[in-house]
Amino acid sequence: MPSKFQFTMRSGPTTGAIYLLEKESLSIGRDSANGIQINDPEMSRRHARMQLQGGKYVIEDLGSTNGTLVNGQKLAGPYVLKHGDAVSFGEQILLGYEVIDSDPGSTLAIPRKEAPPRPIAAVPMPVPAPAKPYDPYVNQIPISPTVPAQSAPMGMSSAPRRNPVLIVVAVGTVICLCSCLAFFWFIDSNSLWCNLFPFLAGWGFQC
Repeated sequence: MPSKFQFTMRSGPTTGAIYLLEKESLSIGRDSANGIQINDPEMSRRHARMQLQGGKYVIEDLGSTNGTLVNGQKLAGPYVLKHGDAVSFGEQILLGYEVIDSDPGSTLAIPRKEAPPRPIAAVPMPVPAPAKPYDPYVNQIPISPTVPAQSAPMGMSSAPRRNPVLIVVAVGTVICLCSCLAFFWFIDSNSLWCNLFPFLAGWGFQC
């Protein structure tokens, strides 16, 4: 089976476009007469030429304004393309050269399909801890203990004061009783009962 070749636009006006290389000779440029037309101001009308020689494509620049580069190197003459080469036209247009099939006797590599990435196992999210009930007294400054009452100065009694009215009444009562007792004692000592109280004689009182 003969080899098949293609260009894939990696950057440019139609990114992702595929150009099959099926002719032994074809040109690349901005003009519609080219085998591969790339309508971009960086392309010359006839920018480069491709020729199939010995089962391999050879590319050369046709004196374009912005030049033709392969893998970042500007072409100064014909260049035999290999699978995976990056062909640039100017600064914005980049084509990838690919060999998509090969006969058994050819040494050209066939691009392998990359295996799809393995799915990443989902990591269980940690269960958030239940929210604590709101406490308005959290982080509050504790109230200092009650300061004990200061003791009374030396020489002063801390006992409650007594009612002076009660003291006067009590003293007056005691004086009154003492006066009465002294009065009656004086009368009895001098036998003055009948003189002061004559009615006592009529009651049989011994004066």
